[in-house]
Parts: sequence; C-alpha cells; structure tokens
Amino acid sequence: MRKHLREILAQTLPPEELANIYNSYDIVGDIAIIRLTEPSRQYCHNIAEAIMSVHKNVKTVLAQVGPVHGDFGIRKLGCIAGEKRTNTTHMESGCLFSVDVEQCYFSPRLSFERMRVAKQVKDGEVVVNMFAGVGCFSLLIAKHSNVSKVYSIDVNSMAIQHMQANIGLNRVYGKVIPILGDAKEVIERRLCKTADRVLMPLPEKALEYLPYACLALREGEGWINYYDFEHAKKNEDPIEKAKMRVTEKLEKVHVSFEIPFGRVVRSTGPNWYQVVLDIVVVTDLANLINTALIGVIEEQPNEKKIAGNIGLPN
Repeated sequence: MRKHLREILAQTLPPEELANIYNSYDIVGDIAIIRLTEPSRQYCHNIAEAIMSVHKNVKTVLAQVGPVHGDFGIRKLGCIAGEKRTNTTHMESGCLFSVDVEQCYFSPRLSFERMRVAKQVKDGEVVVNMFAGVGCFSLLIAKHSNVSKVYSIDVNSMAIQHMQANIGLNRVYGKVIPILGDAKEVIERRLCKTADRVLMPLPEKALEYLPYACLALREGEGWINYYDFEHAKKNEDPIEKAKMRVTEKLEKVHVSFEIPFGRVVRSTGPNWYQVVLDIVVVTDLANLINTALIGVIEEQPNEKKIAGNIGLPN
C-alpha cells in the first residue's frame, strides 16, 4: 500500500509543518504529481526526494502550479525534481497508456472504476465514450470484453493523438475508433441511435450533455455510465442528490429510466464527491426527438439548435 506523504516526511520535517502538506499524490507511469500549499513550497525538494526514495521507478516529480482549467480539464505543472518532461507511459490492468500529463486529462485514481465498467460490457456491444481522453475507459473495454466498437470522442487534439498511439500499443485496431470533436456535434452528425452503452466520464459536462447520451442509444434504449461531482453535507447523501439532478434532467426530455446502481468514486474535497450512476434507459425516441429535446436545446441559447437534423444519414 502506498505511503501517505506525511508518513514519508515524518522523519524529515518538523511536526508543525506536516499539517501544511497535502497527504496524497499521484503516480502516472514514472512521473509523480504533487500539490503544494503556500507554506509547503519551501519544502518542495524535500517532498520530491522523499517520494523518489520510496518509489524507485519515479524519474520525475511535478508540482501542480495552477488549477485545472479549460474544456480539456488540464493543469499547469512545474518540474521540481528529476527529468524535465511531462510525457510518460502508464500501465493499468494489462493496458499501456501513453500520456502527456500536462496536455491531457488523466487520473490513475479511476482504475477500479474503469475495470468495473469494462466488466459490464456484454458481447457485441457498441459503446460511445463521449469524453474519452487518451482512451483509458475505451482501451480497457476493448482489452477485457468482446465489444464490437468503442467510438471514442474527445475535443482535445493532443488527447486524440495519444489515443491513436495507445490503440497501437494495445493492439486494439478496429475496436477503438478515435473521433476528434465535441460530443454533442459528433453524436448529432454520426452516432445517433448507434450505441448500446454510453460513457460520460467528465463530471463537469455530464449533466449538460445527458440528453445527447440518450440520442446516441440504439432505439433509445441502453446503459449510461454517468459521472458527476456532488456537494453533500454530513446529513446528506451525495448519491441521492446526484439521482435527483439526473431525474430532473431526464424527465424534461420524457425519458423512461431506472438507476439500479450508484456509488461514491472518491472524495474530491471537503464535502465534495465524485459519484457514478449506472442508468438504464428505455424511451420513445421519436417523442424525445420531436418534442422534449427541442425544448431542452432552446433553454440553452448559446448552443446550436440540433433537433432539425437528428437521425439523418451521414
């Protein structure tokens, strides 16, 4: 089991300084990524040396020097020890992932969740991954199931480049199909009524894009693996709060659904949680297209109206 940073540094730093240290850190391939509080910045080299002494495979230690930003969900990183690079190759569940941790979103903390979803996929399923990144969910599904296709969409061209490399690294040619673009537009143009399952592993966008996930489902029926961030106080259940938001959204588009499973994936801050809901959808697609979805799109004046050509051939 990985040691926490405060445990590693207990023999190095004064006890009063340990409280200023973020206890967790990520290791992606041979790169460690840490966060620093303002008081702990003076000890950044001590922290880096401690991590590298415990994890002999780590060649680079990066510190997050800015918040996660933009549509790509990426963060500014600075090198504080080791080789000055942000590219690495990460191994997980028998898959190799080439990734640039500064230019592409990647979290090693979702490894259990990626395998959990891969095990759900049935023989011959067609999957649409609306926020595929470098292909982590998609590649694990391709390697650990008898999936037909995983259409893997991302708006970040650098992520698509790494996904293409990862398809070769993992020899899943023809199963994982990388598509550069916004998931809303790609589903409208190419993937309406295509999927048996839709993945939505970008909490910041999932609720907004949920009606489009329904459009991607074959005959309006199938599974949606939905991820979101939820705030919950001590007496509140983050899963139930997420269910309420999803219910409100899907009822607006007259979608019949059930949520047979939900769980907290991880804590992301004080009273903040990343949650997953497994949603099974059974809906009248014609009604969805002709009535309710039009209303949802019209509620978003900055979005392109899409209902007019939904379902047209390529």
